[in-house]
Amino acid sequence: MKDSKSLEWPTLAMLALCYCLWLVSGLALYPAWPVLALCVMAVAAALHSSLQHEALHGHPTRNAGINELLVALPLTVFYPFRRFKQLHLRHHDDERLTDPYDDPESWYRAAADHGRMNAPLRFLLAVNNTLAGRLLLGPALMVTAFMVAEAGRLWRGERGVRQAWLNHLAGLAVLLYIVKGVMGIDPLLYVVTVAYGGLAIIAIRTYCEHRWENDPDGRTVIVEHGGIFGLLFLYNNLHFVHHKLPRAPWYALPKLYRAGRADWLRRNGGYVFPDYWTIFRAFAFRAKEPVVHPAWRTGEAVVPANGGSFHPVGVPTGPQIGCNAAVPAKPDQD
Repeated sequence: MKDSKSLEWPTLAMLALCYCLWLVSGLALYPAWPVLALCVMAVAAALHSSLQHEALHGHPTRNAGINELLVALPLTVFYPFRRFKQLHLRHHDDERLTDPYDDPESWYRAAADHGRMNAPLRFLLAVNNTLAGRLLLGPALMVTAFMVAEAGRLWRGERGVRQAWLNHLAGLAVLLYIVKGVMGIDPLLYVVTVAYGGLAIIAIRTYCEHRWENDPDGRTVIVEHGGIFGLLFLYNNLHFVHHKLPRAPWYALPKLYRAGRADWLRRNGGYVFPDYWTIFRAFAFRAKEPVVHPAWRTGEAVVPANGGSFHPVGVPTGPQIGCNAAVPAKPDQD
């Protein structure tokens, strides 16, 4: 950290608000109103996921180690921060966005892989492509695929994976002590309500973030009026702006969008929604996208020649907590 000017105070303030909301809910609300407390904690966990996304992009300080420490408590349980960071930075290669092999956050499947799936799994993936299905099933499908893929990486001894999980286990030990020992919340109850609920809330954002389009600029959404969700998602409703300016802090995105709105809309090819309510009404029970990738409808190769990763259960192998690439990123890279 070079000096005080390197500190992004809005992000630090949001981190303090997030942890206070989570702690007060667990300590003060839970004994009297447990259902309300768990709901509020799920919202705090979703906000924490958004803050982890900021940290992996180099905020709120210029020191990657400090940024990691600030978001190290794993409120949503399932994902090691360093693994999220590495996979998410891979996702930021716009030329490979939505590719079922090279984009770790793609929900599309290649036709050959989809054809090999059993009928129940194809049904689950079809339901998952509705917004209601993504909220209910998405976190479970995503976590399952991630854990299967991570087991393989650990077995093969891939660089950085073991250390990421050791760091994560240390964070989980602290989380367990606070949740069970201090708040008196059953850990399993915490997982199925707060952790799962936090991921489900984030799925509202990730549901429409990307689509297939020939022009890479047309693959990333703009939701113009995020409302309360915009703040919870740290203005990643303006996702196209984030993809084009990934180092811009969250609080700068609205101003950047307003300053060049006409150009942003032109560049992203009209992939725009006015608000999240419009998305709910249109896609709550209707799929926005097909399961099979429009550009991978033919061919029999399960693993592409360029060495992309095979997704064993047909869902993303990377956590969709923040935003999106195809070139390997070092674990300590901002």
